[in-house]
Amino acid sequence: MQLMIASDIHGDAACCQALLDAFQREKPDRLLLLGDLLYHGPRNPLPQDYDPQQVIRLLNEQKNHLLCVRGNCDCEVDQMVLDFPILAEYCLLYHKNRVLYVTHGHHACRQDPPPLGPRDILLHGHTHIPAWEDFGQGNLYLNPGSVSIPKESSPRGYLLLTDQEALWKDLAGQVYHRLAL
Repeated sequence: MQLMIASDIHGDAACCQALLDAFQREKPDRLLLLGDLLYHGPRNPLPQDYDPQQVIRLLNEQKNHLLCVRGNCDCEVDQMVLDFPILAEYCLLYHKNRVLYVTHGHHACRQDPPPLGPRDILLHGHTHIPAWEDFGQGNLYLNPGSVSIPKESSPRGYLLLTDQEALWKDLAGQVYHRLAL
Protein backbone atom coordinates (compact mmCIF):
# COMPACT_ATOMS: atom_id res chain seq x y z
CA MET A 1 0.00 0.00 0.00
CA GLN A 2 1.26 3.45 -0.88
CA LEU A 3 0.21 6.32 1.39
CA MET A 4 0.44 10.04 0.81
CA ILE A 5 0.69 11.73 4.21
CA ALA A 6 0.06 15.41 4.89
CA SER A 7 -0.58 17.62 7.88
CA ASP A 8 -1.57 21.11 8.90
CA ILE A 9 -3.59 22.49 5.97
CA HIS A 10 -4.98 25.15 8.33
CA GLY A 11 -7.72 26.33 5.95
CA ASP A 12 -5.42 27.37 3.10
CA ALA A 13 -7.46 26.60 -0.04
CA ALA A 14 -4.62 27.11 -2.55
CA CYS A 15 -2.29 24.79 -0.62
CA CYS A 16 -5.09 22.24 -0.20
CA GLN A 17 -5.70 22.32 -3.97
CA ALA A 18 -1.96 21.90 -4.61
CA LEU A 19 -1.96 18.89 -2.25
CA LEU A 20 -4.92 17.33 -4.05
CA ASP A 21 -3.25 17.98 -7.41
CA ALA A 22 -0.21 16.11 -6.07
CA PHE A 23 -2.54 13.33 -4.89
CA GLN A 24 -3.87 12.97 -8.44
CA ARG A 25 -0.33 12.99 -9.83
CA GLU A 26 1.09 10.47 -7.31
CA LYS A 27 -1.93 8.12 -7.35
CA PRO A 28 -1.37 6.60 -3.87
CA ASP A 29 -3.90 4.24 -2.33
CA ARG A 30 -4.96 6.76 0.33
CA LEU A 31 -4.31 10.29 1.53
CA LEU A 32 -3.66 10.25 5.28
CA LEU A 33 -4.28 13.64 6.92
CA LEU A 34 -2.67 14.26 10.30
CA GLY A 35 -5.07 16.97 11.47
CA ASP A 36 -5.45 20.74 11.63
CA LEU A 37 -7.54 20.89 8.48
CA LEU A 38 -9.66 24.05 8.63
CA TYR A 39 -8.39 26.59 11.17
CA HIS A 40 -5.05 28.31 11.66
CA GLY A 41 -5.07 28.48 15.47
CA PRO A 42 -4.02 31.42 17.65
CA ARG A 43 -0.26 30.80 17.38
CA ASN A 44 -0.09 30.71 13.59
CA PRO A 45 -0.37 33.56 11.11
CA LEU A 46 -3.44 33.65 8.90
CA PRO A 47 -2.58 31.60 5.79
CA GLN A 48 -2.35 33.59 2.55
CA ASP A 49 -5.32 31.82 0.89
CA TYR A 50 -7.35 31.21 4.04
CA ASP A 51 -10.74 29.88 2.97
CA PRO A 52 -11.97 27.05 5.23
CA GLN A 53 -15.24 26.71 3.30
CA GLN A 54 -13.35 26.01 0.07
CA VAL A 55 -11.11 23.51 1.91
CA ILE A 56 -14.30 21.77 3.13
CA ARG A 57 -15.53 21.46 -0.46
CA LEU A 58 -12.16 20.24 -1.75
CA LEU A 59 -11.72 17.61 0.94
CA ASN A 60 -15.33 16.40 0.85
CA GLU A 61 -14.92 15.70 -2.87
CA GLN A 62 -12.11 13.27 -1.94
CA LYS A 63 -13.85 11.69 1.08
CA ASN A 64 -13.54 8.11 -0.22
CA HIS A 65 -9.74 8.45 -0.45
CA LEU A 66 -9.06 10.07 2.94
CA LEU A 67 -7.99 8.78 6.33
CA CYS A 68 -7.65 11.35 9.10
CA VAL A 69 -6.75 11.88 12.74
CA ARG A 70 -7.73 14.87 14.86
CA GLY A 71 -5.43 17.85 15.25
CA ASN A 72 -5.37 20.32 18.10
CA CYS A 73 -7.23 22.89 15.93
CA ASP A 74 -9.94 20.40 14.86
CA CYS A 75 -13.23 20.14 16.75
CA GLU A 76 -16.68 18.59 16.69
CA VAL A 77 -18.10 21.51 14.71
CA ASP A 78 -15.62 20.68 11.93
CA GLN A 79 -16.93 17.12 11.84
CA MET A 80 -20.42 18.51 11.19
CA VAL A 81 -19.29 19.93 7.80
CA LEU A 82 -16.82 17.24 6.74
CA ASP A 83 -18.10 14.03 5.14
CA PHE A 84 -15.29 11.80 6.46
CA PRO A 85 -14.26 11.02 10.06
CA ILE A 86 -11.70 13.40 11.60
CA LEU A 87 -12.08 13.00 15.37
CA ALA A 88 -9.92 9.95 16.11
CA GLU A 89 -7.00 10.87 18.37
CA TYR A 90 -4.84 8.21 16.74
CA CYS A 91 -4.94 5.16 14.53
CA LEU A 92 -2.76 2.12 14.02
CA LEU A 93 -1.79 1.07 10.52
CA TYR A 94 0.54 -1.65 9.36
CA HIS A 95 3.43 -1.09 7.00
CA LYS A 96 5.14 -4.30 5.99
CA ASN A 97 6.26 -5.76 9.34
CA ARG A 98 5.96 -2.52 11.34
CA VAL A 99 3.16 -0.76 13.17
CA LEU A 100 2.50 2.89 12.29
CA TYR A 101 1.20 4.83 15.28
CA VAL A 102 -0.52 7.78 13.58
CA THR A 103 -1.50 10.90 15.53
CA HIS A 104 -1.36 14.68 15.22
CA GLY A 105 1.48 15.06 17.73
CA HIS A 106 0.10 17.49 20.29
CA HIS A 107 -0.34 14.69 22.84
CA ALA A 108 1.81 11.73 21.82
CA CYS A 109 5.12 12.79 20.28
CA ARG A 110 8.75 11.70 20.12
CA GLN A 111 9.52 13.36 23.48
CA ASP A 112 6.44 11.77 25.10
CA PRO A 113 5.77 8.70 22.95
CA PRO A 114 2.79 6.37 23.14
CA PRO A 115 3.44 2.71 23.98
CA LEU A 116 5.46 1.48 21.01
CA GLY A 117 6.89 -1.92 20.26
CA PRO A 118 10.42 -2.31 18.93
CA ARG A 119 10.76 -0.93 15.38
CA ASP A 120 7.29 0.69 15.43
CA ILE A 121 6.96 4.00 13.61
CA LEU A 122 5.57 7.15 15.23
CA LEU A 123 4.00 9.34 12.55
CA HIS A 124 2.75 12.81 13.38
CA GLY A 125 2.52 16.41 12.18
CA HIS A 126 1.83 19.36 14.51
CA THR A 127 5.35 20.86 14.54
CA HIS A 128 5.19 22.01 10.89
CA ILE A 129 8.77 20.71 10.54
CA PRO A 130 9.59 17.65 8.42
CA ALA A 131 11.42 14.96 10.38
CA TRP A 132 12.99 11.52 10.06
CA GLU A 133 14.65 10.45 13.32
CA ASP A 134 15.59 7.18 14.97
CA PHE A 135 14.73 6.83 18.66
CA GLY A 136 13.80 4.30 21.32
CA GLN A 137 14.10 0.60 20.50
CA GLY A 138 14.76 0.90 16.79
CA ASN A 139 11.76 3.17 16.45
CA LEU A 140 11.39 5.78 13.75
CA TYR A 141 9.72 9.19 14.01
CA LEU A 142 8.38 10.60 10.74
CA ASN A 143 6.76 14.00 10.18
CA PRO A 144 5.60 15.28 6.78
CA GLY A 145 5.89 18.96 7.77
CA SER A 146 3.07 21.36 6.90
CA VAL A 147 1.05 21.84 3.74
CA SER A 148 0.40 25.54 4.42
CA ILE A 149 2.49 27.01 7.26
CA PRO A 150 5.93 25.38 7.16
CA LYS A 151 8.46 26.29 9.83
CA GLU A 152 12.27 26.42 10.02
CA SER A 153 12.59 27.20 6.30
CA SER A 154 11.06 23.86 5.30
CA PRO A 155 8.98 23.58 2.12
CA ARG A 156 5.23 23.21 1.93
CA GLY A 157 4.92 19.51 1.32
CA TYR A 158 3.93 15.96 2.05
CA LEU A 159 5.36 12.51 2.68
CA LEU A 160 4.94 9.58 0.31
CA LEU A 161 5.29 6.22 2.04
CA THR A 162 5.96 3.24 -0.22
CA ASP A 163 6.95 -0.33 0.60
CA GLN A 164 10.63 0.49 0.09
CA GLU A 165 11.04 4.12 1.18
CA ALA A 166 9.69 7.35 2.58
CA LEU A 167 9.91 10.37 0.27
CA TRP A 168 9.51 13.94 1.46
CA LYS A 169 8.29 16.12 -1.41
CA ASP A 170 7.35 19.73 -1.88
CA LEU A 171 3.88 20.46 -3.27
CA ALA A 172 5.30 20.52 -6.82
CA GLY A 173 6.42 16.90 -6.34
CA GLN A 174 10.16 17.49 -6.04
CA VAL A 175 11.89 15.08 -3.64
CA TYR A 176 13.96 16.88 -1.00
CA HIS A 177 14.64 13.89 1.27
CA ARG A 178 14.40 10.11 0.98
CA LEU A 179 14.74 7.37 3.57
CA ALA A 180 15.02 3.65 2.85
CA LEU A 181 12.71 1.55 5.01
